[in-house]
Amino acid sequence: MLPELRWTKSSYSEAAGNACVEVATSRDVIAVRDSKRPATVFVTSRASFGALIESLRSGSLGTDR
Repeated sequence: MLPELRWTKSSYSEAAGNACVEVATSRDVIAVRDSKRPATVFVTSRASFGALIESLRSGSLGTDR
């Protein structure tokens, strides 16, 4: 199980707070959830999350490489 996490709303979330992506970090993992469904949490390692972000930034996600 995950320890008690402190969730932070993404700065890209809707201003009214109805469509929020929330992120929490611990020493080993990154957790992401939709504020409308807080019981469903995506958890991954920091390295895997970093690789995902790098792929998104470079535009290589979804390409045949």
